[in-house]
Formats: sequence, C-alpha cells, structure tokens
Amino acid sequence: MTGRPSKIVCVGRNYVAHARELGNEVPDRPLLFLKPPSALCGDGDAIVLPRDSARVEHEGEIAVVIGRRARHVSEAEALAVVAGYAPLNDVTARDLQRLDGQWTRAKGFDTFCPLGRKVPADGVDWRALEVVCRVNGEVRQRGRGADLVFGVPTLVAYISRIMTLEPGDVIATGTPEGVGPLRPGDVVEVELVGLSAVRNPVVGPEEEGARGG
Repeated sequence: MTGRPSKIVCVGRNYVAHARELGNEVPDRPLLFLKPPSALCGDGDAIVLPRDSARVEHEGEIAVVIGRRARHVSEAEALAVVAGYAPLNDVTARDLQRLDGQWTRAKGFDTFCPLGRKVPADGVDWRALEVVCRVNGEVRQRGRGADLVFGVPTLVAYISRIMTLEPGDVIATGTPEGVGPLRPGDVVEVELVGLSAVRNPVVGPEEEGARGG
C-alpha cells in the first residue's frame, strides 16, 4: 500500500437484498460509519482473524476514491471530485457488530479493509460497475452500481455536507447480498469486473506475522 487516506467512509444497507438478509430495513438516508485507515491492506496481504471474534465475514464493495478536496458539493458537481474506483472488502466481525450495537470494533481491526488498485474515473460510468466477491474461487456476492439505493453522486454530496473529503479519501458504497464467513486457509477476492481485483489469504490470529507489508 502506498499512501493512506485520511478516512474511509462506509455506507451500510445500501443494497435492498443485503439489508433484508440481515433482517434490517433500508434506511431513508445514507447510513454512515467509518473504518480506520489502519485497517487498510493491499492485494496479497493476509486478513488476520482476531481472537475476539468467532464470526468474521466478507463484504465486497465498490469503493470511490476522492481526487480533490470536497466540501458541500452538489450532486451535479459530485462526480467531478471522484478520481477513480477500486474493489474493497469491508471485512466485518459480525458477532461483535451485533454484540456492541455500533460498528467501530467490528469493522476496525487491522487488515479489515483490503483495497485494490484504483481505476481512473475518466470514461467509467459508476452505474455500470459490477462487483463480485469470491471465496476459494466460488462466487459469493455480485452487485452493480446501478443497484445502489443511494448512488455515487448522492453519497459524495451527502458526505461532503458532513465532513470535508480530502484527496485520497475512500467511500465504500455498501455490499450486496451474500455475505458469509471467512476461515483460516480461505482466499477471498473482490473484483470490479474486468478492471481491478484485490485478493487476500485469510489466517488465524496465531499467524499474524504472515501479514504482508
């Protein structure tokens, strides 16, 4: 990984089917939470399962990478501040998410945010982007930008009214249905189909030294 965003802003329950699979309603406005930059890892780095959790799950997502400082941008202006798109895995300790009632611990462990290579936004229609998550080669999740409850312009504009978005910041737009558990020995891949992918082995806490740099 080169460089580090000042923040990773994530969106919950932004695909109808995923909200339903976890027994949740679709929110009437974007549901935001943060992952710490220290959770980032890159292609080939190990996802380390923490000792504190018995149920860690994959969440493949379309990530938006911000290209210039944005504060109070309109939806019409929003795409002009987007530098590109990337595959992202919002790894989640599901048991801790349910236990805590808020998501910081469940989403924030080191290695819980694999992020792939950025694809420049020029010429890319966010609605046509397709994200696929595979575990050991088996497709677990598939979703399209067009299926987002709140699309990229809406998210960028909404978030920029709350916090200033800086160059390099990442917005994780939400995960489609099909989330499931990760176990030591698994290999999980999140792909923006035909554009970029991030692939990571999964290791237990006793193997934390296997994590890539």
